[in-house]
Amino acid sequence: MRPPAFWSNPPDRPGLPAHLLRPLSALCAAATARRVAGPGHRAAVPVICVGNLTAGGTGKTPVAVDLVQRLLARGRAPHVLSRGYGGRLSGVRVDPGRHGAADVGDEPLLLSAFAPVWVGSDRAATADAAVAAGADVLVMDDGFQNPGLVKDLSIVVVDAAAGFGNGRVIPAGPLREPVAAGLARADLLVTVGDAEAQARHDARWAEAWSGPRLRASLAPLGTGMDWRGLRALAFAGIGRPEKFFDTLAGLGVDLAGTRALDDHQPLTPALLSRLRHDAAALGAQLVTTEKDAFRLPASERGRILTLPVRLQAENDSALVLSLSRIGL
Repeated sequence: MRPPAFWSNPPDRPGLPAHLLRPLSALCAAATARRVAGPGHRAAVPVICVGNLTAGGTGKTPVAVDLVQRLLARGRAPHVLSRGYGGRLSGVRVDPGRHGAADVGDEPLLLSAFAPVWVGSDRAATADAAVAAGADVLVMDDGFQNPGLVKDLSIVVVDAAAGFGNGRVIPAGPLREPVAAGLARADLLVTVGDAEAQARHDARWAEAWSGPRLRASLAPLGTGMDWRGLRALAFAGIGRPEKFFDTLAGLGVDLAGTRALDDHQPLTPALLSRLRHDAAALGAQLVTTEKDAFRLPASERGRILTLPVRLQAENDSALVLSLSRIGL
């Protein structure tokens, strides 16, 4: 389900629905505050959490991928911990040879191409299992509001264009907790977006954070394919599908149509049949995101093009310094 439009209002004009929903938001904020105040398990190795304050996509998984690659380049043995959203299994190490998105979720499968990944709601248990299997540093993909593990480094990721929306907590806005309360527990802020988006974030939210910040963007991974002139029907089930569509347009793709799906939406046979029919009618090639591709049945993966993206940091000194402070 797409988020309500008023969630994207400026913080100084949150909208009438946000005002009416304030009592429910206060209850949600109080519940989150109680939860994050709980005692956590201290793992035997450093724990880095990559999370966010808002519901929906911010770019945290590309940040986690970048972080894992940096740690590998330093000779470390990182393992990733994930809740495995959308998967039916819990407390398991991801095996891409036998697990699908319905088992462990799409993001864990994507991350498993870079490092061992463990899924489960009990973060303490999966942390101990990862350490027993050889991990010398743990990267939490999400879990900023989960108190199960003590974090040595907490990274909050925000979509620079969207910022923190109207600044209100669910259901009055997109926030999982108030901005001030969440950022008080953060060690590093990563804002993801182009120069225009970064400027927009600065205009609305610069005063909310005075600590270390990494400005970054998502850039297409060079695969050797020339996208210019390709007539495509693009579909995406990510937090902000329009970012994917804009990336394709920037590569010179002729977008005959776009289909914005819900985040993690199952790619059912009926949906894929409709997409194939629409693409044929438009004389277009189907294109999707790297994350969505992991929810495709094997029979479709050779027929639908995928555009992977990776994080590009404007200046990584803030991240390098944050890692050094925890001995990494």
